[in-house]
Amino acid sequence: MKLYSTKNKAHLVDLKEAVLRGLPPDNGLYMPEQIPQLPQEFIKNLEDYSFQDIAFRVCKNLFQDYIPDNDLEKIIENAVNFPAPLVKLEEQIHILELFHGPSLAFKDFGARFMAQLMSYFNRGEDKELVILVATSGDTGGAVAAGFYQTPGIEVVILYPSGKVSNLQEKQLTTLGHNITALEVAGTFDDCQALVKQAFLDKALTGSIRLTSANSINISRLVPQSFYYFEAYKQAAKERPINFCIPSGNFGNLTAGLLASAMGLPVNHFIAATNINDVVPEYLASGIFTPRPSLRTISNAMDVGNPSNFARMLDFFKETNERSTWNNMRQRISGYAFTDQETEGAIKEVFQKHQYILDPHGAVGYLAIKEHLKEQPGTTNILLETAHPTKFIDDVERVIGHSIALPEQLEQIKDKQKDSVKMTTDFVAFKNWLLQSY
Repeated sequence: MKLYSTKNKAHLVDLKEAVLRGLPPDNGLYMPEQIPQLPQEFIKNLEDYSFQDIAFRVCKNLFQDYIPDNDLEKIIENAVNFPAPLVKLEEQIHILELFHGPSLAFKDFGARFMAQLMSYFNRGEDKELVILVATSGDTGGAVAAGFYQTPGIEVVILYPSGKVSNLQEKQLTTLGHNITALEVAGTFDDCQALVKQAFLDKALTGSIRLTSANSINISRLVPQSFYYFEAYKQAAKERPINFCIPSGNFGNLTAGLLASAMGLPVNHFIAATNINDVVPEYLASGIFTPRPSLRTISNAMDVGNPSNFARMLDFFKETNERSTWNNMRQRISGYAFTDQETEGAIKEVFQKHQYILDPHGAVGYLAIKEHLKEQPGTTNILLETAHPTKFIDDVERVIGHSIALPEQLEQIKDKQKDSVKMTTDFVAFKNWLLQSY
């Protein structure tokens, strides 16, 4: 398997280098040189396969035997060991619950797979691997849980101070051991900028083995494609199927595009954002205007310059018939909603269905409702990305009821956080890294 940089197709690396490097030296993003199609017989008979079987076959198809079957099976077995059930909410709306992993967020799939893959590739190395990851909420907790006490790997999580929920922060800052949390006095975009700058700094990359666990790393996207197939399987014979993805950095939607490129017959993608709406704006106008992110109650989507937009552009290259913009908007519709609208959706779904959406899922629910006005004869699968108790203060306030904490959160709610204060100054961040590793 070979991968190229979105900024230079001549820059080719193998899977190990792409995973352990994280980011190409030209600041592009790695993309597979080839995305082989899965056999149609496999797609037609998905119901005959377990979730782990599906994950193995998707991986084997994409990796093209780069990893021996026995090793790949162990990686899958250790990473994909919790379910992604599909729940019917309304006649045309299903919810794919992606919060049944250890950190109660969809990013557990990517983080656990990445931890297994990096550990596999890191065997026999004398020098520790240092993972840098920026988080707007759920990525950090999933990465912390996925890599906790993994030999030979240190994890540094950058998160925006005061801009993640209390329980999300506890997931980042209470593990210790090989997990260090940097509390940055800025936004998620500032955290992401520090991480990206670190990979381009030759003094850092020359002395520290750095890689990333954000969705800029291709090994985060591959496992996130698994549950698109699993959802399609559970939807039985309902067709055509749209997927609605609450979106911030757009890694989750990009994983859906990867699944589609491998042959999954997705009718349409719905990109749902909060007021940080640079991608819906692009889909409407053809103009991409990154800007500083604004704070909302759906904080994991507070991203003003989504990294994976570069991959989205790569998927929808200009053709003789249509521009990149026209190609993309044929496959993706974008919608954006305010906090007030989000709270209204949480309340509506709770009162009508006694189902509790988290703020991100509520944004997705609103997007489906809007899209059904344009495409009424479809089945829509909403990717519910996090357990509502991760945002317990806002959710309880909106629905007017208390909700019980899952065991994972109950165990950490009273723990003392341990974080390192950091400014947005790159030199200070660089010096801290050099002194620490």
